[in-house]
Amino acid sequence: MATFKRKRVVIVGAGFGGLSAALAFSRSPVEVLLLDRNNYHFFSPLLHQVATAELEPELIAYPIRRILRKRPNIQFIATDVKQIYLTSQFVEANNNLIPYDYLILACGSTSQFYNVGGAVDNAFSLKNLQEAVTLRNHILSCFEQATEEPDVSRRRQLLTFAVVGGGATGVEFAGSLAELIHDSLVKDYPTLDFTQVRLVLFHSGENLLPGMAKHLGLYAKKQLEKIGVEVMLQNKVKQVNEDSVYLDNQKILRTSTVVWTAGVRGHYLAQKWGLPTTKNGQVSVTSTLQLPNYPQVYVVGDLAAFEQEGKALPMLAQVAMQQGKSVANNIIRQIKGQNLLQIRYRHKGTLVILGRNAAVAEVGKLTFTGFLAWLLWLYIHAVNLLGYRNRLIVLINWFCSYFWRQRVANLIFPEVKLALRKHSNDDGREVNRRTPLE
Repeated sequence: MATFKRKRVVIVGAGFGGLSAALAFSRSPVEVLLLDRNNYHFFSPLLHQVATAELEPELIAYPIRRILRKRPNIQFIATDVKQIYLTSQFVEANNNLIPYDYLILACGSTSQFYNVGGAVDNAFSLKNLQEAVTLRNHILSCFEQATEEPDVSRRRQLLTFAVVGGGATGVEFAGSLAELIHDSLVKDYPTLDFTQVRLVLFHSGENLLPGMAKHLGLYAKKQLEKIGVEVMLQNKVKQVNEDSVYLDNQKILRTSTVVWTAGVRGHYLAQKWGLPTTKNGQVSVTSTLQLPNYPQVYVVGDLAAFEQEGKALPMLAQVAMQQGKSVANNIIRQIKGQNLLQIRYRHKGTLVILGRNAAVAEVGKLTFTGFLAWLLWLYIHAVNLLGYRNRLIVLINWFCSYFWRQRVANLIFPEVKLALRKHSNDDGREVNRRTPLE
């Protein structure tokens, strides 16, 4: 093992888990290298608002180097990690070998398509800023093209939007898209017949928001239907084509837009690196989040297959943040020769916004809905944004959207409009699809 004056901790991934771990080392006598392909940390719980023109992408992102100011023991490198060498304890990044004493893998997750035919190639994901902006451009492009489309069936196809998955992401996106359409776009496209616009949410289960109390899912369904979302429960998507969705009941929906929010899996990099993974692509770990047979390697967040009381932990930001801090604490204990502490997750609650004045909240055994839950959602998400400027402008945007029913980011940027949409499928292969105006 390479020797250093101070132990070196390399963290791969600057999402919630990786960044929380790095910051937990701020006052510790270790050298920390934080690696990520992006030079910013983004607040993923608000991606759906970027995709539906509520917020500009830079408002939910913050430069990593600015976060790390006045933390001299933590360095950031913007790079792609190509491979990790567990035995020799090196990370390969941009053809450079970076040695480590301890390694934290916090690579996050990607969309889970469950081998549904055509979903990888033809459905939009919502996992990062690039995908959110591309989806926004695609949605607005559909309305632009529909204004000039003489064929009625083709126009209806352009104005039909399908969301697959009735979990928190799908529900929040569907609600926000419905408000974009009926509050803002209806004013911008006076020549369009908005009775031809359809927004359909498909969910394979009996109730929306699985994992939350049943009555909250029923409330969510009622509220979404009130703002124009067609909620189709117990409908499983079997095939996604470029112009249609096929269901298991043989029904077909003609649409140019399919947004896939049906599930997530561990990042494909884990398999690429040869790590032991589950069927869901997560890395198998011990009760202290260590890699079996490699006690100096830890895995946190969405990438870790961690169970508590016999149940897999949800892939949530709060899980990743708590695990990042716990792992950092255990590494310090490991350096000092102390016993490691078992990882214990404490759930702080779940909030899901549905639309104006409507949200659901579950905090412990307490559940509530409506205006109070909506206010709590706004508060929690605003205070957790990084940067005072971001918080202020986001609050102003929400204020304008609430009182004037007008979205501020109805923009199709030329450089984005002409770009290929890319996301990675389950084996890491990049997939491209163009927007209607290309």
